[in-house]
This record gives sequence, structure tokens and C-alpha cells, in this order.
Amino acid sequence: MPEPVRIGCGAGFAGDRSDAALPIIAELARYSGARFLIFETLAERTLALCQLEKRRDGARGFSPALDRMIPQALGPALAAGIRIAGNFGAANPRAAAERIAHYARAAGFTKARIAVVEGDDLSASFTLDELRARECDGSLLEKQQKIAAANVYLGAEGIAQALNAGADVVVTGRVADPALALGPLVHAFGWEWDDWQRLACGTLAGHLLECGSQVTGGYFADPGIKDVPGFAEIGYPIAEVASSGELVITKPRDTGGIVDRRTVTEQILYEVHDPGAYLTPDVVLDITGVELEQDGGDRIRLRGARGKTKPDTLKATVFVESGFLGEAEISYAGVHALARGRLAAEAIKARMQRRAPELPLRTDLIGVNSVFGNLAQEADMQPAEVRLRVAAQHPRPEPIEMLLNEVEALYCAGPAAGAGVRRHLTPRLASTSCLIERERVCPKIAFIPGVG
Repeated sequence: MPEPVRIGCGAGFAGDRSDAALPIIAELARYSGARFLIFETLAERTLALCQLEKRRDGARGFSPALDRMIPQALGPALAAGIRIAGNFGAANPRAAAERIAHYARAAGFTKARIAVVEGDDLSASFTLDELRARECDGSLLEKQQKIAAANVYLGAEGIAQALNAGADVVVTGRVADPALALGPLVHAFGWEWDDWQRLACGTLAGHLLECGSQVTGGYFADPGIKDVPGFAEIGYPIAEVASSGELVITKPRDTGGIVDRRTVTEQILYEVHDPGAYLTPDVVLDITGVELEQDGGDRIRLRGARGKTKPDTLKATVFVESGFLGEAEISYAGVHALARGRLAAEAIKARMQRRAPELPLRTDLIGVNSVFGNLAQEADMQPAEVRLRVAAQHPRPEPIEMLLNEVEALYCAGPAAGAGVRRHLTPRLASTSCLIERERVCPKIAFIPGVG
């Protein structure tokens, strides 16, 4: 049997663990054949915030995860012949690639070839009117004068092209999450772009990997119901993919976590609206016939993914600035803590109704009614402590600042023994989706000059 392609995922979001890739690298280094390490660090809001950062500083705008994850993973991966693909680029893939080149030189790999996949940023190629005409539903863009960010989900083609051209590291901006795995598979096996069956299998592999430890016990554990051994040191996932598309999900040996039918089933269904038609830029994936089989300890073999012709359009996410969010909290503890928390909330509401009646407030007593609201059964509750949270949003920051000051004033002007005030004022972003014709989008690859 030919050696399978092995792909490990070292991150499922920008805030993921910085050392998660190291056991994967050690495990992949045991094998020959094509091996890849992917990093998925780009939620939609992360990308929009990176766009705003790039406006302030043209040398920034890449994922905040890059400087935490790449320095310790890059040298060991390159030394073992493991190639890397990650969406660290966010709003500025070239700056991210140059940053990675810096880390490669520092690790002694002066000839590492680092490629960039661009073409997802629509802000220069689409007018606001064109985006309005393509908005899927709602009318968020109708009254807007400018956008904060507009990025289309690219597929795996640019990643595969960069690897075909000899890239050791591929840096992307916005791509579909499964594309990070599908691109290396297409490159390694030479799959055709209309081989819907194999593209579906590769997309399934990417979907299972994309959230990191969610498929190996993270976001799964529930003590006494769904126990996960070695939870503090969960091993992140590895996919072993055959040229036929059949795949196994596993994790590095001697790591915590678990890979079984339950963890894999949960991740298969994660963020899938229609199991028969999971839309990606490269293929429409049908998971309704997927079969799972235990293939040894912490190994699940998957068969039965089916593929259909890729969609005619690509999804783009458009962000606009949407005012400000203010949040402030204060704690009450001991006898009558709940009553004092309620009194503080009533005082804030009364004062803000007089001083800024246009400002809608939300108040929560965390642990009492912050999740279930009026459905919570409070009558018999006498918690030893409560934390009052007050929040509001507004187009202007001034009313929000007034609210935050009122909460801080509860230190002395509020009920007895309030403590631990925290306050935050955060710019808000609102998003909408647009459908973009494929012919209007063209991924481009480039190598960082002076490297490799």
C-alpha cells in the first residue's frame, strides 16, 4: 500500500494553544511520505479586526496567532520535512509571510520557500453598490457609506499551486477552512479539480481537522457523561488520507484526549446546515452516507463521503462599523448577595433612564439569569455570590462611557460590599454575506523575494 498523506492541525482558532503543534510534529517526523501541518486561525471577526489594524499600520494586519504559534513550530517542522499551510495572513498575507521568513532565518532555514495566496480581499475590486446588489438577505449595506472589510472565501486551488511550485510554507488570507487540508491533498495525489468524489473526501478530512482539538475531546468533555482522559494535554488531530480518499482520524501517541465514534461524529456535524449539501468553494460535500469504523485505539476510519459539482458562486463576508459596545461588571458576595445585585441593577436602570433614555440596557446576574433570562427559577436561589453585568451598544461612545461610569460609581454609591469592577468599551462590527461570481475572483500566488 502506498504511504498515506498525513496532515496535522496545530490550531483551530487564533486563541488556541501555542504549543499544540509540537506533539504533532514529533509524530509526523516518525513517518516518510508527504506530511503537512495546518493552522486555522481566522474567524470572521478576527479578519475584520485585522483589516482595521492594517489601516492603522500597513505592516500589520496578520493574525495575532502568528507570533505565538510559528516561532516554536517552524524550525522543527522544516527540519523534519513537514510543510506548513495556514491562514495567518488575515488582512495582510505578505506581511505575515515576511514575518514567517524572519522566524525561518532565525531558526537557520535561510532557504525556506514561503508563498502567499492572495485574491480574497474584494475591497479594491468591488464597489459598495456592487456588494449591495449581491447581499444574500437583509439590508445591512443599504444605508452604509463605507465598509470595514470584504473578503471572499477562496478554495484550495491557490494552496495546491503554491505547493506545486515548491513552497515550504503557504500563507493565505480568507480561504474556506477545509481548503487548508484539501490543497495539500490535491498537490500530493494530483487529484483533478472535477474529481468530485476525491475532493469530497479531502474536504471531509479538512472539516474534521479544522477545529483542532474539538475532534480529539476538546469541546466534547462532560465529566461523568463524556469523560476524556488526559484532558489537560489533549493531542491535536492528525488525518491519514489514502489516494482513494479513504481517511483515518487519529492523534499523536502519548497525548491526552480521545478519538472515537462520538468525538468524530460531533465534529462531522459541527456547523453543517445541510448534511446532504455542505457548500465549499471546491465541492459540495454530502456526508449522509459516511460510515465510521473503529480502527484501533484513538483511530477512526471514515468512508462514504460523496461529492457534487462545486457551487456557481463564492461566499463573501462583508463587515461594516457598527458603533460601540460597553460592558461593566461588579460582584456582590455573602448574605443577601442576590438582593444587593438586583438593587444595583435597578439603580443603574433608573439613573440611565433619566440621563440617557435612548440607550437600551441589558443587565444580567451571572449564574442566576444571564443565560435563561426570565425563564430562570430564582425564587429559591440564595447564591453566595453574584456578578452583575451591565451592557449596552450605541452609535456614539459618549452614552456608553456614561453607563460605565455609573457602574464604577457603585463602589461607594451602590449597595453594600460591591467589588471587582471591570469595564470595557469596544468598537462593534456588523456582518453580512454576499454571493460573488467565480469569474470575478482569481487567486494569485507569489513567493517572498529574497527567501529561498
